[in-house]
Amino acid sequence: MSVLIREAAAEEVSFIREQRLQAYEDHRNAVPEEHWQALKKAITSEADSQPGVELFVAEKNDKIIGSIALFPALTDAYEGMTAELDYPEIRVLAVAPEARGKGAASALIAACIQRAKEKGYNYIGLHTGEFMHEAIALYQKHGFERQPEHDFEPAGDGVTVKAFRLSLEQDKRG
Repeated sequence: MSVLIREAAAEEVSFIREQRLQAYEDHRNAVPEEHWQALKKAITSEADSQPGVELFVAEKNDKIIGSIALFPALTDAYEGMTAELDYPEIRVLAVAPEARGKGAASALIAACIQRAKEKGYNYIGLHTGEFMHEAIALYQKHGFERQPEHDFEPAGDGVTVKAFRLSLEQDKRG
């Protein structure tokens, strides 16, 4: 059975945040403790319930196996850490460890790209920790390109959150 992507229901949000935290736990030892605490706070915050934020889930066999948030353009998605950008931003992509490698992350990214196109945007962006090598490779596979002018260092510990952007221009016809 394939992965179903749908909008999250309000009653699923607390489960999604808990699953997100479990998915990010893999990175705990890749960064200093203060950075982990800042990341943990960010991924479990209520930022994903701001007006205009769209929360999608990946479901397989009636079970949520992953999620992603699409923040609207000109939103403070990172609590003042970087400029408000004039295109939507993908945030907090997470797939349950036992469900990885089966296409859920790509399907969630594709849903966000499609939604940005439907809304008429020329670009979609995202930020990810420099230590998240698999995520960076996945985003680059989808065509996202580095935007170092929008990088930031959230915990002042030398760990950079890297910015990426995908041009949607070439696909406007489809």
